[in-house]
Amino acid sequence: MGLAELLDIRPGVTAVIGGGGKTTLLRTLGEELAAAGSRVLLCTTTKIVPFDGLPNLTSPAEEALAGALRARGLVCAGTPVPGTGKLTAPGLPMERLAALADYVLAEADGAAGRPLKAHAPHEPVVPAEANRVIWMVGASGFGRPVREAVHRPEEFRFLTDLEMEDPVTPEAVAEALRAEASPAWPPVRVFVNQAEDAAAMAAARRLAELLPWPVCVGALKRRNWICLS
Repeated sequence: MGLAELLDIRPGVTAVIGGGGKTTLLRTLGEELAAAGSRVLLCTTTKIVPFDGLPNLTSPAEEALAGALRARGLVCAGTPVPGTGKLTAPGLPMERLAALADYVLAEADGAAGRPLKAHAPHEPVVPAEANRVIWMVGASGFGRPVREAVHRPEEFRFLTDLEMEDPVTPEAVAEALRAEASPAWPPVRVFVNQAEDAAAMAAARRLAELLPWPVCVGALKRRNWICLS
């Protein structure tokens, strides 16, 4: 089964949040959808590093973006953040981006390279136009101390019973995700990435038992994935 089908990605805007492989997920989904003939835009509502090997359009006008999507199928667009080498949200409204592309895949928070993520009050930045939220969880964070595994560990500690040196458990991750989910969001699916051994798979299965949303698991870089619930 393809990744887009597994995650029930629909035409329109998909917001990707969490940690442990958001950028890899965007690229994997984008390449799959573009290969099937769709026009796919990769972007962010916060900040993102431009994609190697893809057109990265900076502050494009509608006509330029539409032309690039027709010509290449898969492009990234955004507004340069001076002095960082990163892009922030495109200048065009999300509604217009969704009209130009068949699929808009938007990275909607940052995790500073950590496999797990807790959110500050201003995060995540899920577009009002989104019809799906994909919540990423990095399996490499299970069993590691909160202070090492989680971006914004203080927020995670507030949401769970764990201290900074405690190992992260599926139970704690489930507690944090349930506490942070917003009723204003569109339907959620969880993807547990980096599940490359039996222990990671067992942790993912335990997490799936504790969450109210469909949970999929896999290793994006190995291009394997399954749905658990």
